[in-house]
Amino acid sequence: MMTIPKGLLPPRAPEAHKGDVGHVFVVAGSAGLTGAAALCSLGAMRVGAGLVTLGVPRSLQDTMAVKLTEVMTKGLPETRARSLAVRALTEILGFGETVDVVVLGPGLSREPETQQLVRQLVPRLGRPCVVDADGLNALAAEPHLLDRRVHPTVITPHPGEMGRLAKLSAEQVERDRERLAREFAKKYKTIVVLKGHATVVANIAGELYVNQTGNAGMASGGIGDVLTGMIAGLIGQGSAPFDAARLGVYLHGLAGDLAARDVGPVGLIASDLLARIPAAIAQYQGGPT
Repeated sequence: MMTIPKGLLPPRAPEAHKGDVGHVFVVAGSAGLTGAAALCSLGAMRVGAGLVTLGVPRSLQDTMAVKLTEVMTKGLPETRARSLAVRALTEILGFGETVDVVVLGPGLSREPETQQLVRQLVPRLGRPCVVDADGLNALAAEPHLLDRRVHPTVITPHPGEMGRLAKLSAEQVERDRERLAREFAKKYKTIVVLKGHATVVANIAGELYVNQTGNAGMASGGIGDVLTGMIAGLIGQGSAPFDAARLGVYLHGLAGDLAARDVGPVGLIASDLLARIPAAIAQYQGGPT
């Protein structure tokens, strides 16, 4: 199995400005599920993205703007349930052309119209894309839409989401994680991050990375949303998508280990992990080769 080499995080020039180190567009959130959108956006920022714009249902924009001081917000057309509407398609596609990478999924909800929007977006987004959570739920009936993407795609399912995509139970996924991740990556031409204990990262060529950082204290709501943002933030800075996926998983687990050391594993929450991402990066960059 692969280990994490040094140098996967592109060096930052002394004269770099925020426009040089990645603009991430996070399409996420709905009424009652704004935390996922916030944590994903902050994960991208904490890993070093220069700019993050969060696209949310219009009625939630003011709330998110107050909550996320460092993140730009973009209000988008919404359904009566205050989730993203199909009418948002053109606006998302247009703005998506101005950024480096798009995140699709955290907290979007399972509203039928929002799920329809996701299925229309996935094959048409003209940038690298990281798909998670309700983005994956929308693709469960039509995973072949991943085949139609021109640009690189990373999916970040937990075993339940992977099971829905592969038409298996979560228990079946857990029994054969490495083989399933590798086969799905090849079949659908995507990078698979199968989350859980010893997260598995597989690429189209059949390469596999099994992560060794992280701890049981990370079994907490919002932790996966942070990871999705971190992977997108690394892609935005210039990391190749497979490198971004495996480095993101490694740093995410390491930040979780630092948080568990400082506050203990019981009661560890996503914001504890977020606060320690810069320290995890410093340890990765300065540690032994």
